[in-house]
Amino acid sequence: MERAREGQYEGAVPVLETARLRLRAHRVEDHDARAAIWSDPEVTRFIGGRPLTGEEVWRRLLQYIGLWNVLGYGYWAVEEKATGRYIGDIGFADFHRDMQPSLAGMLEFGWVLAPHAHGKGYASEAVAAAIAWGGQHFGALRAVCIIAPDNRPSIRVAEKAGFKLWQETTYHDAPTLVFSR
Repeated sequence: MERAREGQYEGAVPVLETARLRLRAHRVEDHDARAAIWSDPEVTRFIGGRPLTGEEVWRRLLQYIGLWNVLGYGYWAVEEKATGRYIGDIGFADFHRDMQPSLAGMLEFGWVLAPHAHGKGYASEAVAAAIAWGGQHFGALRAVCIIAPDNRPSIRVAEKAGFKLWQETTYHDAPTLVFSR
């Protein structure tokens, strides 16, 4: 089946580059690598608590594409510049989460990287690039991220990027920290 709109979508997503990473539009050909990441219990332990199926990962791809098309911002695919290897996702969203405090009117920021990419500073590097892009496009709009209390690596990334603990809450019956910047 022809994917006539894929090129149009990719043109709507700005490419951001850091010293080691490229943040770009998601591509269908990333699906196997994306499925491997999102089906890994180490990755999903703090994000929903269970590995995703291939079908759920495909829906996530469609969600990422939809964010850019509907909101004009969204999630980027993260790839290593040296290898061209897809290693994760990072970006902004408005998921209309049913939680308190309400995140309405705020940019929700999130990231996920493959386990082989952990511990290399990639998350902080990608977060800094996305925040810089967000600052140019949204100005002083408040950004938030939700993180499980036991996810110390993500808390460190958030704090390094200037996020501060704002609220402690429960989301989907799990303790959740809301960071803001």
